[in-house]
Amino acid sequence: MKTVKKIYETDPWLEPFSKAIEERHSRILEDRKKLSSGKTLSESVNNHIYYPLHRENDEWVIREWAPSASRMFLIGDFNNWKRTEAYSFKPVGQGNWELRVPDFCINDEDLYKLFIEWPGGGGERLPAYVRRVVQDDQTKVFSAQVWDKPAYKWENPAPGKRRHPLIYECHIGMSSEEEKVSNFVEFRRDVLPRVQALGYDVLQIMALQEHPYYGSFGYQVSNFFALSSRFGTPEEFKALVDDAHGRGIAVIMDIVHSHSVENVSEGLSEFDGRDDLYFYHGPQGHHPAWGSRCFDYGKDEVKYFLLSNCKYWMEEYHLDGFRFDGVTSMLYWDHGLGKDFGSYDLYFGEGVDENAVSYLALANMLIHQINPNAVTIAEDMSGMAGLAAPFEAGGLGFDFRMAMGIADHWIKWIKEKTDDQWSMWEMWYELTNKRSDERTISYAECHDQALVGDKTLIFRLIDKEMYFSMDKGSNNMIVDRGVALHKMIRLVTIATSGGGYLNFMGNEFGHPEWIDFPREGNGWSCHYARRQWSLADRDDLRYKALQDFDARMLSYVRKEKILDGEPCQLYVDDNAKILIFSRENSIFAFNFNPSASFENFTFGAPDGEYVMAFNSDEECYGGFSRLQVGEKHCTVDHRLSVYLPCRCAMVLKKIK
Repeated sequence: MKTVKKIYETDPWLEPFSKAIEERHSRILEDRKKLSSGKTLSESVNNHIYYPLHRENDEWVIREWAPSASRMFLIGDFNNWKRTEAYSFKPVGQGNWELRVPDFCINDEDLYKLFIEWPGGGGERLPAYVRRVVQDDQTKVFSAQVWDKPAYKWENPAPGKRRHPLIYECHIGMSSEEEKVSNFVEFRRDVLPRVQALGYDVLQIMALQEHPYYGSFGYQVSNFFALSSRFGTPEEFKALVDDAHGRGIAVIMDIVHSHSVENVSEGLSEFDGRDDLYFYHGPQGHHPAWGSRCFDYGKDEVKYFLLSNCKYWMEEYHLDGFRFDGVTSMLYWDHGLGKDFGSYDLYFGEGVDENAVSYLALANMLIHQINPNAVTIAEDMSGMAGLAAPFEAGGLGFDFRMAMGIADHWIKWIKEKTDDQWSMWEMWYELTNKRSDERTISYAECHDQALVGDKTLIFRLIDKEMYFSMDKGSNNMIVDRGVALHKMIRLVTIATSGGGYLNFMGNEFGHPEWIDFPREGNGWSCHYARRQWSLADRDDLRYKALQDFDARMLSYVRKEKILDGEPCQLYVDDNAKILIFSRENSIFAFNFNPSASFENFTFGAPDGEYVMAFNSDEECYGGFSRLQVGEKHCTVDHRLSVYLPCRCAMVLKKIK
């Protein structure tokens, strides 16, 4: 059996924390033992089967955990929303309540809620494990809905392991070009073929868990087991996942276990009259920055709830993994607010919520027990050591972590520095700086950079000129610069990535403007909460060239298995603004200089013969055709000589 090196053995800076790492490892093992009761986690975690409204033989059964409740009723269309004895729950021990009624008492698509009484009060609640919630168009009130349809017949198997995921991050509601909230059917018909054509092999879908406020981008979740009904039915979503699998695309979801809405009527807050049933007691149970509730990861019941949530989405919808949102907020008692995390000391000790650390490790164990090919990604800004390292090595077991600093640095360089101030050494460091024992997902920008109040990279580069000069016939230096850098930024980001790459829907073609969801301040308009796909389909506009370059870039990286190896620096020159590196069988050469081109530029390179596979200056990609695709170059005395035009990137493939 192969011995796994511990993270403090591969990183000498962690050696002083070896005891803390081993103690953390032991705590997680103890939690696993307690929760699994001698079985595997995947066998033991089944709250999603036990609690929600479901059929058992000729009865409807629903259960609820509400230890502070004194009485509980099921109210709905089937009993005129009255509290009656026939629909009264019975206590069954350990804070659990149960109701059984004959199957003819409740019909498909009936609306219902709980009415929970507790000492000194009572109120309507949605079940904690509710699987479908709908909103009344007139009153805007949310209710649970019975969903008793025939089982969906899956046609396509999962596409398998994604060692180097190429991720297309998307939001169903804003995926239409029309000014409306789009749905699963339209996305499957109109967008999924685009994703396949571009070459992305993982679809990361936002906002699937039910959330009362559409404008929250899906991050203020109220009903963790309910697929958001504003986008369609469970069967329509399953058809989307099934279709994606048939196209060789894995589907993962943004899962929000970092917090929950404060809403009482829709969410878990004050569920049975207590403020701390699912959440930490007192101020710790309230997020100071997000205005939401913070889960008590130290409670077994909460761990079961969240772990069952992972298992439910995988089993019910055949999802291939998760991107865990807000991991930094989970890991630290102060949620990481105002910290720069410049010291390893911050990853251990009193400031860390070890309850949350344990939960995340257990979630990774469970997910990979259910599906060894599953993808798990952590959104963490703190850089906690071991987060994406194997559990056996002392880590928490995520497959990847988001390289969040890269996008921040692209914004910083574009926003705060002129082109001649860009440092190639700094760029190389920020693009390649990662732990050797962890894999990362790199990206130039995601949905965060597109929100109202911020700007996408293309909008920062071109700004108002996008409204007037994006046609191919325009002669605009600002647009020329923006188009060139947009391609170069993406290519250097993916070519140096630590294992995977991500792009947000529409950014591949430089989608103009920002994202602003319908709200009172904009007259509830969807004008900025949509994607203008037609811009990328027009031959007379530059958007199509950017989209085509994105597809070429992904195709090459995938076909040549570029991400299998590590980038190796060949040449860096801050004055000339040149960055050149090799990876696998290819050389990537970038000239970020705004004006200077270099003829017969010579640099050290692995011996061999190379052919120019593609470059960012090709006319079909919106360039000026200053280079010859297919041109061959041979090393002489271990050196290559090439022509490097300004603001241009080239890819040389070794053929001999």
